[in-house]
Amino acid sequence: MTKKEIVIKIADETDIKQIDVKKVVQMTLDHIIASLAMGETVEFRNFGIFKIKSRKPRLGRNPKTGESVEIPGKKVVTFKAGLVMKEKVK
Repeated sequence: MTKKEIVIKIADETDIKQIDVKKVVQMTLDHIIASLAMGETVEFRNFGIFKIKSRKPRLGRNPKTGESVEIPGKKVVTFKAGLVMKEKVK
């Protein structure tokens, strides 16, 4: 499902104009991204939790040449599903 499909479904179910729904959906996503960028955890009860985790630098290997390659550390976004989502997806 795409963002556009979500907007259309919400607009159909609520009788709110698609353009207004799109603004709200986009603003919601923008606020989630901004919070994660500041290192905050974003939690939606019964849906899930978005967190930032730091990965340590490590030594990898180029599979073609077998040469050792330094892989730098980085921050990644993780998502852990909430109980309601886990139950519905089963």
